[in-house]
Amino acid sequence: MHNDAMRLPARLLALTVVLSLALAGCSDDGDSPEADGTQSPTETAEVEPYLPVPEGVELTAQGSSLAVGDTATVAYEPRQDFVGAMEITVTSLEKATFDLFVGWDITPEIRKSAPYFVRARVTNVGDTNLGGRPVPLYVVDGENRLIESSLFTGSFKPCEGASFPKKFNNGDTVKACMVYLAPGKGDLTAVSFRPTQEFDPIIWEGELVPAPGSGGDKKSAKGDKKKDRKSNG
Repeated sequence: MHNDAMRLPARLLALTVVLSLALAGCSDDGDSPEADGTQSPTETAEVEPYLPVPEGVELTAQGSSLAVGDTATVAYEPRQDFVGAMEITVTSLEKATFDLFVGWDITPEIRKSAPYFVRARVTNVGDTNLGGRPVPLYVVDGENRLIESSLFTGSFKPCEGASFPKKFNNGDTVKACMVYLAPGKGDLTAVSFRPTQEFDPIIWEGELVPAPGSGGDKKSAKGDKKKDRKSNG
């Protein structure tokens, strides 16, 4: 899934971008809930958990469409036999500018991208310590590409918190902020929880607002979730 990358010198800033997601995928065969008139995942009364989670934790259905401010309960397996469960609330989608990256070495190649900030509140509702792991969220651009959050070698005060603290156990909550670079100055159309390519993504859409200190106009961020589903093959 990680087919391409852009990096700045490690001593200053490391930025990684997922540029493609095997979008050839499968064609729509008419079996989706939208096509045959059956209930969508968010309307289904009972959903079988896709991973083992503690008793009382009810996972949000795969394929759910949410708005900024909504909470999803999700699970993922960052390594074999290690399952994390979280409540994730995406709280803000922000259009940034490179004027906010004062003191960082931004190459001409990086400047061809468009920077975005995504803020979220995350609570650990599982039994595992997720300390030090990156917040497992992507953004989707106008070309239906998943973009991975950027990693900094130091503190980036305008938007920091892309990884959980060293200890992040059951009941712990953090306010996270992730930086994303959309290639070709592309748009941010949605935020996606998609831990594997086979997972039908959970999508957040909403108003895209200027990042503090950047100025600019508000905009609607709406992705093409049905198109994103097709890439599951």
